Amino acid sequence: MELEHKFCRIGADVTVTDGTRIAGYASLFGAADQGGDVVAPGAYALSLERLAEEGRGVKMLWQHDPAQPIGVWDEVREDGRGLYVKGRLLEGVGKAREAAALIAAGAIDGLSIGYRTRRAAKNDQGLRVLTELELWEVSLVTFPMLPSARVAAKGEGPTEADLRELARSLEAARRELTGG
Repeated sequence: MELEHKFCRIGADVTVTDGTRIAGYASLFGAADQGGDVVAPGAYALSLERLAEEGRGVKMLWQHDPAQPIGVWDEVREDGRGLYVKGRLLEGVGKAREAAALIAAGAIDGLSIGYRTRRAAKNDQGLRVLTELELWEVSLVTFPMLPSARVAAKGEGPTEADLRELARSLEAARRELTGG
């Protein structure tokens, strides 16, 4: 299974206060994305339950890079609209300070979720309706990344080698997309 990403622009749905506090929707239910996917209400429920039972949280990353955590999501929950997140950039982390400055300048304008699809089905309009997702992380991003990284087989958790491979794949995609 590939790790997939969904993108949401910072704006009406996401607010940044005090330069470090972030709140808003990382995913909206019922809205078709450019890839023809629609997230159904309840798609994150089992994943969020499992994370809570295991005492783990959803990671806040910089550009989907597992080697660059930049903050903490203090609240991640589903409501009637979508996946709501609320958290803070950690001022003691250099990349988090950079992210805050880039957000303030308008250079960074999005959130993107990293997840694996556990259950989905095509609807009569040909859209893939995602009914169960395994949420891994919510990243601050410049633009959505290509979902080209392989992480783990279905039902397995990522190994350290998987995470290194994911980081290499995402860096290669970033270089390809930015020409650098």
